Amino acid sequence: MRPDLRDPRFILLTLAAALLVATFITPRVQVTRPGYDLLAVVDITGSMNARDYAASGKPISRLEKAKAALRELIASLPCPSRVALGVFTERRPFLLFEPIDACADFSPLDSAIAALDWRMAWEGDSRIAAGLFRAIDMARELKTDLLFFTDGHEAPPLPPSGGPAFEGKVGETRGLIVGTGGYELSPIPKFDDRGRDIGFVAVDEVPHESRFGLPPKGAEQREGYNARNAPFGATAAVGAEHLSSVKEDYLRTLAEKTGLGYAHLGDTARLHDDYLAAATARPRSGSLDLRAFLGGASAACLFAVFSIAPLLERLTRKRQIARAA
Repeated sequence: MRPDLRDPRFILLTLAAALLVATFITPRVQVTRPGYDLLAVVDITGSMNARDYAASGKPISRLEKAKAALRELIASLPCPSRVALGVFTERRPFLLFEPIDACADFSPLDSAIAALDWRMAWEGDSRIAAGLFRAIDMARELKTDLLFFTDGHEAPPLPPSGGPAFEGKVGETRGLIVGTGGYELSPIPKFDDRGRDIGFVAVDEVPHESRFGLPPKGAEQREGYNARNAPFGATAAVGAEHLSSVKEDYLRTLAEKTGLGYAHLGDTARLHDDYLAAATARPRSGSLDLRAFLGGASAACLFAVFSIAPLLERLTRKRQIARAA
């Protein structure tokens, strides 16, 4: 018995078989598309443990939020893109590894990001400007853009004269400073020498003023002031340095000084758009594997033959019966 060549099921089965055969013989297609090279540096200092984000209804730290956002951002980058990873504490960044393929090596890259922890810090200070400027130098040497996650909380506070000067070329390195943290002051968790949470940093456990360099204007009005022996006064300053929030105005100022962009870490999709707007697209040749598309189309044809076609036949028969009645 010859098959009905006009039967939709026969046509779909033939098309499914042809697509299936094509998955074994179709070569990869060479295409040119934009890729991105970036150095991601994550602040792992103490204030990044402040829990002013939420996930699944539970509070999470700024560090955990930054890690999750970075992993999602990398997963959304076009192939081929390359990513290097570093951490920041004290006054300098530390490079964990040089740029690797974000697509072919996504699994080890994802694992490395997930393993980032505040315990990796080698000092307790957090000199944001100095660390950012060195991260820019590192990105320039690696020939990448820079993605710098930080809450901008300088510890100890900057002296009255301000922070270090940026000596690089403004705009030479492109990228984004990602302000991490909420806008309201939050307590900073404190841990013992075994890493156990033992409460929050108290007001008397951190310096609230830098006493390096010249004293601020009006210091002579302070109690115990002595131009030679106590130019900052005799009593310790008290402020809110034991609490933390994203220092957005400060980070925007650093962005202007260096030529980087600025974005606040909120929605991950917004971070993707902000990064692409500040990044450098690098045209690269790559291969496009069509086998997945062909295999999916073949499966769709088979689904139509064994699911949709019988359903349409039943509906047609019911209509014919209804008309005959």
